[in-house]
Amino acid sequence: PRVCAAANYPLYIRSIPTENELKFHYTVHTSLDVVDEKISAMGKALVDQRELYLGLLYPTEDYKVYGYVTNSKVKFVMVVDSSNTALRDNEIRSMFRKLHNSYTDIMCNPFYNPGDRIHSRAFDNMVNSMMMQVC
Repeated sequence: PRVCAAANYPLYIRSIPTENELKFHYTVHTSLDVVDEKISAMGKALVDQRELYLGLLYPTEDYKVYGYVTNSKVKFVMVVDSSNTALRDNEIRSMFRKLHNSYTDIMCNPFYNPGDRIHSRAFDNMVNSMMMQVC
């Protein structure tokens, strides 16, 4: 998963396996344009809507890219292997909710400065356990 601030700079990046990490960075970065397009297309409807899940942003031959945006315009992007057919849309939505809840916990920490990179053992553990379930 990748967590980005409203200005599209990464707050947190994690990938498994790590050998294609640069390719994932590129995929996630290009998907941020799709997130921005979806947000602007939804316009006011997104503000009124409680559901922040953007769904499948775009599929590639090897991966499926999903998106989620918070009320404060922080974007979550998840890249999943296309061969993983066991993973359903509601499970992706649930993973984004877990990420959002963990991100909210970090934001509640008085020692965390919003906009700084996320360095949290609890957040790492939650992301790692989520990724192990998927892989």
